[in-house]
Amino acid sequence: MATLPDPDIIGAVARAHAHAPFLHMILAREPALAAALERGVLPPLAAVAIDDAAMPVARRLRLERRRLALLVAIGDLAGVLDLTAVTGALSTFADRALDTAIRTAMLERTPDAAPRGFVAIALGKQGSHELNYSSDIDPILLFDPATLPCRGKEEPQEAAVRIAKRVVELLQARDGDGYVLRVDLRLRPSPEATPAALPVDAAIGYYESQALPWERAAFIRARAAAGDIALGQRFLETIRPFVWRRALDFGAIGEIRGISRRIRDHHAQGQAFGPGFDLKRGRGGIREVEFFAQIHQLIHGGRDPGLRAPATRDALAALAAGGWIDPANAAALSDSYAVLRTIEHRVQMIDDRQTHHLPTGEALDNVARLHGLGQGADLLDLLRPHIGSTARIYDAIEPDEGDGLSHDRARLTGQLASAGFADTTSAVQRIEQWRAGSYPALRSPAALAALEAVLPGLIDALGTSPDPHAAMLRLDAMLSRLPSAINFLRLLEARPALARLLGAILSHAAPLADALGQRAALLDGLIDATALDAVGSVAQLAVEMTNDVGDYQAQLDHVRKIVGEKRFALGTQIVAGAADPLDVSAGYARVAEAAIEVLAQATIAEFAAKHGRVAGSELVVLALGRMGGGALTHASDLDLIYLFTGDFAAESDGEKPLGAVLYYNRLAQRLTAALSVATAAGPLYEVDTRLRPSGTQGPLSVSLDGFARYQRESAWSWEHMALTRARPVFGAPAARAATIAVIDAVLAGDRPARDIVADATTMRADMAAHKPPAGPLDAKMLPGGLVDLEFAVHVVQLVHRTGFDANLGRAIDGLIAAGLAPAALRPAYDLLGRLLVTLRLVAPDAQEPGPVTQALIARAVGLADWPETLAAFERTRQEVLQYWHQIGGGNGT
Repeated sequence: MATLPDPDIIGAVARAHAHAPFLHMILAREPALAAALERGVLPPLAAVAIDDAAMPVARRLRLERRRLALLVAIGDLAGVLDLTAVTGALSTFADRALDTAIRTAMLERTPDAAPRGFVAIALGKQGSHELNYSSDIDPILLFDPATLPCRGKEEPQEAAVRIAKRVVELLQARDGDGYVLRVDLRLRPSPEATPAALPVDAAIGYYESQALPWERAAFIRARAAAGDIALGQRFLETIRPFVWRRALDFGAIGEIRGISRRIRDHHAQGQAFGPGFDLKRGRGGIREVEFFAQIHQLIHGGRDPGLRAPATRDALAALAAGGWIDPANAAALSDSYAVLRTIEHRVQMIDDRQTHHLPTGEALDNVARLHGLGQGADLLDLLRPHIGSTARIYDAIEPDEGDGLSHDRARLTGQLASAGFADTTSAVQRIEQWRAGSYPALRSPAALAALEAVLPGLIDALGTSPDPHAAMLRLDAMLSRLPSAINFLRLLEARPALARLLGAILSHAAPLADALGQRAALLDGLIDATALDAVGSVAQLAVEMTNDVGDYQAQLDHVRKIVGEKRFALGTQIVAGAADPLDVSAGYARVAEAAIEVLAQATIAEFAAKHGRVAGSELVVLALGRMGGGALTHASDLDLIYLFTGDFAAESDGEKPLGAVLYYNRLAQRLTAALSVATAAGPLYEVDTRLRPSGTQGPLSVSLDGFARYQRESAWSWEHMALTRARPVFGAPAARAATIAVIDAVLAGDRPARDIVADATTMRADMAAHKPPAGPLDAKMLPGGLVDLEFAVHVVQLVHRTGFDANLGRAIDGLIAAGLAPAALRPAYDLLGRLLVTLRLVAPDAQEPGPVTQALIARAVGLADWPETLAAFERTRQEVLQYWHQIGGGNGT
């Protein structure tokens, strides 16, 4: 069936004859294609292929490129091929031509060897399948010395360079038929000092250790395009972690922005929109759409692999779908990109010139008419809204440069006073110390330049924080401990809102400020707001903490790293007012439980490698106290008991066997060390094992049978009180169930008869004498605080043998339902819990903080202001004391 003529194609051919000398020339030289087009039929793009083995490869490729340029241009002008189809066809041809040139160059030298060991990595528009009519290609040529075919006594490096030169010659040489592709090899590492083709391992080493930020950013669009594709994919997979970094590298972002600014300055004549405008580099042009997408990909792509789309419009769509950019902005930029690239193609197809400028005068009218418009003014009207929206959207991500912070002391003092600093003298001194490079992190020129760039915004952030002086002192302490400050400062420059949150953290939360001093990378989670999300379930956290490296020490470091990130994030949620402190408290506990799970598994495997395992036996970790109740604070230690199931007289089966008792005691020591001993990645938790049977006098680990016997026959009232919050946090389901059964039986009455009320009263009095309240806000130790509430609840539970739940809130609910506690006890527990979690972070000394921190605390506990918070605290303590006295306690408080 004959293809019907398409009038749009006929019209496109007419416009090509009239307004595009290059296309007019091809139409004359390709009569068969021209005849089809003039009938209104667009031949398939495959028709460009020339099946003539006798024709020299270079000439065949030049003719094929010429034919493709004609068919794609007419299809483009007719609207039959959209932008994706146009750029895809041009890019696919570039891949094929480059691959053909590589194979030809290799077979010319070693005809009997398979052409392998040499690959072209496509960067830029070829890498993203977005080539335009007159694009250069920017490959990096790599070779594998072990597999590259060489001539006799020829070094692989010499062979690779000769292959590279021949490839460039085949593609770039011109004759009467034109050329195939312009090739630019300057994106390879250190092009001024390196050969045209590099050994793959040397290239990997460069990108892992020496690459500049913009060089890594270039690999957003990298692709193994021609030659030994498997070799290229191995290279790209190896360097992927150094391109897409989980720890955000704002050096790359700053470098891209710097490139944008330099382009605007260098091409100033093409910035003003109108005739002569630079469609690629001009303000609001193609490059700014690309940079907008790449900047956001660099920020978020390390953590979200779905954003690593090479093509610009695909990247914008992924960023919008992921919630990283405004969908309306993404749509506007995508539309702009399509229009700008289309008009760029019109400009280039007129004379096959590598140009991006709109012409002026009659030449602009000619471009407009080629596109199907009446005159140049119509073309400008088409472009104007897209240029304007792109410029506006791109400008919004540029940090305000503003006026720099003065080096003149008098003017600097005035600037600081205006920013909100009361003690300007101290602030001036600190800034002068930083500028003098008094700390190692600030001694390099690059660090000082980064400092100057960020100081205006940083001072504004600190000046509006609750306590500017305290915030500056903590920032000073951070800078004094940082090994390098460049990335940290660039990060703040790139995200002014982060600087404001940092000011709040430094002002309110000394533990978080100290953590930042050790690991500035903790701020990464704040950039993409993941720090303000819930930390996930224990199972999810355990997966995140598991390191598949296989090295035990690496596993310890990895767990410490993740725990540090999660604890910092949870603390930040309180400072930012993003979460209920009770939810944060539960999050702290889930993080700790996941750490126990992962480290216990790793420690057991490490220990078993030498000592084997005890048949029919396993370790159980029992948590008590706040850990048992799943409600930790930032400063909580872990109250743990180590148990083991099975026969205590058994022996392990390893190379160095141990009896079960000795086996599990040593294993428990190892696990305690894994949880508490600091490594290069920092500390983890303090572990308290004094609640085990017989306390510090007893073995670190006991059999489950021994534990049950001790609890039934010998344990004291305080140990049974502690048992009310006991919860297995490690062990197989059957072992956990057996442990819970023992605890349930003891709590239900299988224990010595004791005067629980009298014992608890004596114990509380001893505690009050030996551990008085730390200050007027000690929500735990003050009379009527959490300790009194816990004592009262545990006494009632044990006396009435009901309401048992390791989670204290649910336990209180059970007692209220049973008529054994007043309804006010639950809100009392919630208030005291919120206060404890918040104060441990922002007022760990339990002293009354400054006014702005008071406001933070009031907000955290859900009250209007500080006076209402103090009144609620006092009222709650009285309610707890009343309950404590009501059940017969209170002599000690």
